[in-house]
Amino acid sequence: MIPWLNAHTPFPPVETALTCPNGLLAAGGDLSVARLLEAYRQGIFPWFNEGEPILWWSPDPRMVLFPPQIRISRSLRKTLRQRRYEIRCDSAFRRVMAACAAPRPGQAGTWISPLMMEAYEALHRAGYAHSVETWIDGKLAGGLYGVALGRAFFGESMFYRVPDASKIALVHLARQLERWGFGLIDCQMATQHLRSLGAREIPRSEFTRRLSELVNYGGITGKWRFDTDLV
Repeated sequence: MIPWLNAHTPFPPVETALTCPNGLLAAGGDLSVARLLEAYRQGIFPWFNEGEPILWWSPDPRMVLFPPQIRISRSLRKTLRQRRYEIRCDSAFRRVMAACAAPRPGQAGTWISPLMMEAYEALHRAGYAHSVETWIDGKLAGGLYGVALGRAFFGESMFYRVPDASKIALVHLARQLERWGFGLIDCQMATQHLRSLGAREIPRSEFTRRLSELVNYGGITGKWRFDTDLV
């Protein structure tokens, strides 16, 4: 059994999360800015399908990408050198979320419901949620969005319409976060795709220990703007 959260119920300790399904911690509550920030500070994130109650997760182990360790393939490095793209930040947050929510091959639906979009748009307006966008020939070709607290970035989802467009955005994000002194990019769940880009799993205890320090650093406030000499 997992606890049900009411309006003012605090999250239970992440160590009490279930092992099957891995990381399921609690249900209920809301997706207010305050509740979401409380969750991310503790290494907790919401993930549920439309029509389900809000479910909160903190899996063990945790997939993370340390910014200096991003892995760039030879073909991607060539694409980056050609620089036939433009990187923008926070110029199309809703469009990035909508693109991430679009149906994908082999998937029956999406967890990025209208309720989630509304919640993260509120986080974006509050200065905590950001999008990194790859534009090619004036069109949004790919990108990602996530939440920044202190010097930790919590990746939520990414998409591409042109090959490598989401990877380009991730490389620029990692390079900029390294320059800003961010300690990690949270990737939440393990996938082979993320592993190929340099992400790896660490114990939840290590993740939360690192997080407890990183979220207390001063963050980068307002609309993000990346340096132009990152790659």
